[in-house]
Amino acid sequence: MRTFGLDYGTKTIGVAVSDGLGLTAQAVTTVRRTSLKGDLAELSRLVKEHEVTRFVLGLPLNMNGSEGPRAEATRKFAEVLESALGLPVELWDERLSTVAAQRTLLEADVRREKRREVIDQLAAQFILQGWLDAHRPKTDGYDTGYDDDYDPEA
Repeated sequence: MRTFGLDYGTKTIGVAVSDGLGLTAQAVTTVRRTSLKGDLAELSRLVKEHEVTRFVLGLPLNMNGSEGPRAEATRKFAEVLESALGLPVELWDERLSTVAAQRTLLEADVRREKRREVIDQLAAQFILQGWLDAHRPKTDGYDTGYDDDYDPEA
């Protein structure tokens, strides 16, 4: 089961996909928005190509956690996306995902032109990776050797 992470913007939609085990997210592409019908057709094509079974859509909250006009537009898009493609859509707090993506690209010394090409898909990757990390099972059968009640002072 693969999951798509989406960074939904006014001009583009950044797309990332999880690996088959749901451990890591990889950037896929940036969809240049044309029309709702065109956007959904392109996402549908990508869903089939990558065998995706769910979406995680970044919800742009304000820094204080409140929702503004972009969050409202994103919620509406989530409803349309779920209805049109028949896959579940989960909203995920995307605060600072674009900032983190920008910082990563600057630290990697990526040229300005290239940054503009990949910023949205890298933001989608950050959104999806955050969701994957939060939904990873707490125990995976690996014994760390530590007792949960361990007291180093005892």
